[in-house]
Amino acid sequence: MRTHKLASLALAVSAAFSTSILAQEAETIQKKETALEQITVTAQKRTQSIQEVPISVATLSGEKFESLFSGGEDILALAVRVPGLYAESSNGRVAPRFYIRGLGNTDFDLAASQPVSIIMDEVVMENVVLKSFPLFDVQQVEVLRGPQGTLFGRNTTAGIIKFDTVKPTQDLEGYAKAGFGSYGTMNFEGAVGGGLTDELSARLSVLSQERDDYIDNAATGQKDALGGFDEKAYRLQLLWEPSDDFSALLNVHGRELEGTASIFRGNVFNKGENGLNASYDRDTVSYDSDLLGTGADNNPQEYDGFGTSLKLEYDMDDVTFTSISAIETADGYSLGDVDGDSIASQNFVTQDKLNDLEQYTQEFRLSSNTTDAMNWQVGAFYYDASFNVTSVDGFFGATTVFHDNKTWALFGQTSYQVNEKLNITGGLRYTHDDKSLIVGEQNVDGFAVLIGFAGVQEYDDIHVDDGQMSYELSANYRVTDDMSVFARYANGFRAQTIQGRDVAFEGSPSVAEAETINSFEVGVKSDLLDDTLRLNAAAFYYTVDDMQFSAIGGGNNFTALVNADKGEAYGFEVDAQWLATDELTFTAGYSYNHTEIKDDTLTVAPCGTSADAGFTGYCTVLDPRADGFSASIDGNPFPQAPESIFNFTARYTVPMGDDGEFFIFTDWAFQGETNLFLYEAVEFTTDDNFEGGLRIGYENFEHNYTVALFGRNITDEDNVKGAIDFANLTGIVNEPRILGVEVKYSFY
Repeated sequence: MRTHKLASLALAVSAAFSTSILAQEAETIQKKETALEQITVTAQKRTQSIQEVPISVATLSGEKFESLFSGGEDILALAVRVPGLYAESSNGRVAPRFYIRGLGNTDFDLAASQPVSIIMDEVVMENVVLKSFPLFDVQQVEVLRGPQGTLFGRNTTAGIIKFDTVKPTQDLEGYAKAGFGSYGTMNFEGAVGGGLTDELSARLSVLSQERDDYIDNAATGQKDALGGFDEKAYRLQLLWEPSDDFSALLNVHGRELEGTASIFRGNVFNKGENGLNASYDRDTVSYDSDLLGTGADNNPQEYDGFGTSLKLEYDMDDVTFTSISAIETADGYSLGDVDGDSIASQNFVTQDKLNDLEQYTQEFRLSSNTTDAMNWQVGAFYYDASFNVTSVDGFFGATTVFHDNKTWALFGQTSYQVNEKLNITGGLRYTHDDKSLIVGEQNVDGFAVLIGFAGVQEYDDIHVDDGQMSYELSANYRVTDDMSVFARYANGFRAQTIQGRDVAFEGSPSVAEAETINSFEVGVKSDLLDDTLRLNAAAFYYTVDDMQFSAIGGGNNFTALVNADKGEAYGFEVDAQWLATDELTFTAGYSYNHTEIKDDTLTVAPCGTSADAGFTGYCTVLDPRADGFSASIDGNPFPQAPESIFNFTARYTVPMGDDGEFFIFTDWAFQGETNLFLYEAVEFTTDDNFEGGLRIGYENFEHNYTVALFGRNITDEDNVKGAIDFANLTGIVNEPRILGVEVKYSFY
């Protein structure tokens, strides 16, 4: 298989160049630099060297991060840019779905929970819409692989992606960056900060991204009908430091998004074949829906959000008290011509509205602040969120469901330096989670009600709650000054989930019980060759009991939450960076994930299968079908879990006198075999997907400016990222090639 060839290639390249991508960290290499930059992380809510943390952690910052987003990309650009990390969405630039080590959730519902938690400036973004807040003026991204239930709570069974933005200082500093590219793509980003008084400093950051519509609608003859977006975001931070012992950081941020939701492309697979067929055209779709009554809908999308947080820190000699209070809000909608074509018999068009999302979180922490052998921290956490979702269908009408979720937790962690080589860490967390769903108005203005096909149903309110303990134990042993090994056992859980979207189509809500993960990993971290080579690796094994899945599709297109008896996975990651010379830097990384569903009784209805109609579906199912219709998924890989990921970067510079340098930077990412759904089918398996980026430019050190030509997806690959399996062979593909120019000026 080509996947194994890629794996062999990845390991050969890694060995030949002694590279991997630990951390996919800052690749900005200062002139005449002779050692790699030391990286600090806050993976354990303390500032520590990444080489001392007994967790598999990768980071992104600097040029690598800037390059990924130069073409106006959203948060999905992080997919496969770190070993073990994947992301996709069927909701455009909102509601991304993340996967770490193969563990994630394919549910497209706006109330869906995910086992990968997004933390922005120390605030959890629980709802899928909040997870999509634009990335700008970012100091560092940390990817914590494996369960993080002790310090970060439930719904972190796969891991965490942690974003830290640049904070205010007393020094006047800032930057402005503008980029212009294909399809009218424009990207502006800037920040300015400094001291307002001796005690008060501020930083204002802004982002503006837009792209013109470039996809034609063949059904209506409309040119440039969809594919564009216009997004604005801002962040204002105020830091008050009246004394050496106390600080208060206020963060106020918001966004506005208007554009096109996901582009569903109907009939782009041939039954019995793998890969896009001849009818696929990146620049053309055929949509005939008019759900809004204003003409062809063309998949519009609008969202806005606002949030604020306040972090207080008080240093009480040997103990530091921390309080983080935060409020996040969001509203908006996405409309999708889900079948992706203009065939009247397959006209599935829906609109989901998120209304009145309010999330409140409060965390208190006490942590030791000494140089003693033992360090500790204890804390309490509270979470309260509510929102409603209105699903609008042209036949059934509009139906609203109300969601509410409350969580509280107590946690503690301690680390003990046994001797100069051995450090042991242990932690506990008790979490209680409470969820409810109430069905509101049903089938409003629905044609189905008028003809007697549907009616208002009686649904009992649903209330579920659960309390569980999470725990971890790890050890880090420093073999030499430049190498350490670690071992970690971690337990965590993802809270119970309620799915109520099918109420809009007279389907009953479904509930998935909490899942529990037990994870084991061992690893090595090293700085070699006089600190010019950083090479880290980790191997893992985990099991998930009562694993939550979303069974989507079948003839009625119902979404049902189910629990598999068990899920099992094992694999490894290799991360490294090599400063080959003062002018040449390589990074690379590789991950392998084997995932397997273990439940010999669990079946799903694949690709539009309807036993009532005697129809076996639109695709070529590879799983056993004992009754001729339902597919047994026992032994299948997790959905959207790439078996392998390989990424590679290289940066070469040519000094231009004492004032600047010419540079070439390239980044590549490869994705191995990936099964899109719970069942296996010929049409819905991808392999050997890859994308590359390129930056060529000049950086002036004396005047602090950079001018560069850039390209994203420079080979213009057409990669399948997702599919719709209930109406026809509909696919979702990646972003097109974007070529452009970027200018950046910084001041200090």
